[in-house]
Amino acid sequence: MNQSQPVKVGIVGCGNISDIYLTNSAWLNTIQVVALTDLRREMADTQAAKYNISTVHATVADMLADPEIELILNITHPAAHGEVALAAVAAGKSVYSEKPLTLSREEGKKLVADAKAAGVLVGCAPDTFMGGAHQTVRKLIDDGAIGNPVSANAFMMSWGMEMWHPNPEFYFKPGGGPMFDMGPYYLTNLVQLLGPVKTVSGMVTTGRKQRTITSEPLNGTIIDVDVPTHVSGMMGFANGAVGTIIQSFDVAASELPHIEIHGDAGTLSVPDPNRFGGVVRLKEGGKKEWEEIALSHSYNENGRGLGLADLAHAMRNGGSHRANGDLAYHVLDLMHAFHDSAETGQHVAIESSCERPEAMPTNPVYGAS
Repeated sequence: MNQSQPVKVGIVGCGNISDIYLTNSAWLNTIQVVALTDLRREMADTQAAKYNISTVHATVADMLADPEIELILNITHPAAHGEVALAAVAAGKSVYSEKPLTLSREEGKKLVADAKAAGVLVGCAPDTFMGGAHQTVRKLIDDGAIGNPVSANAFMMSWGMEMWHPNPEFYFKPGGGPMFDMGPYYLTNLVQLLGPVKTVSGMVTTGRKQRTITSEPLNGTIIDVDVPTHVSGMMGFANGAVGTIIQSFDVAASELPHIEIHGDAGTLSVPDPNRFGGVVRLKEGGKKEWEEIALSHSYNENGRGLGLADLAHAMRNGGSHRANGDLAYHVLDLMHAFHDSAETGQHVAIESSCERPEAMPTNPVYGAS
């Protein structure tokens, strides 16, 4: 196979998030989307017409039987991530899923193990950590700008999704909640900046047992909340640093930062890990003012799909990819562990681990948006 030939991708799931993947597939130079499928055939037909995709498969099984397709982009409902990804691996396809990797640890372990046994690759969002702002922070840490990292703080403080999302109920059911919905962005970025976590503790609560949807088309519908909606945790990183994380759907207003990394020589202010770009600031110990740091890396706009393109590059050229299954499983393990700790009242030792993903090149290696 020509190493420069794009990997043929089939997309399972044609909901709202498929738009950005399909838009970016036009400039990501290692992939070519060739087929779509969705349980709602009309959704797949609409996206195929909009993005000039020639093939719409009636079922996931039909897509997995298509010999042209090498890589599955799995952007189904979170509860279906594991089922679809495991079926893709069983069919000999590599697979890249939206977050979380799976809902359960058991399913996640099986997926990663099955893929390694089958000689295919597994990847998982988020890939925002590959963006220019977060790679700039990574370089500053690696270059010693804040000295030895001592601690990290990460805060996602939100009032919830029911006032803007067209169908928000799943955010308040198992597999949802702030940690499983937004935690992957924060935890993945912390791991790529500081490395894996060895132990966690957590406490949780639920602010409102019911919520009323105020968005259309379900305005007025009452949702029962079945998961914790405020999760506070502590982390002990393998490198000796300690961290604090809060993920909440119960906060009406907050002035807390997204992420700060503190070292023995300074502090880095890290922008929203749900974005690729943003403002990076450094305050060195003893100085009075923050310094805004020019971004050293490319991909500062919405580059969702970079992780998919990186996986496709590894398929053609060998080597590792950054948003990989081991990283995604470690993050899944951490998210469960915060809830486990809250339930038991004990610290939880983390069984999984992973390598820090390789830093991105400074140039736009997978094409320019």
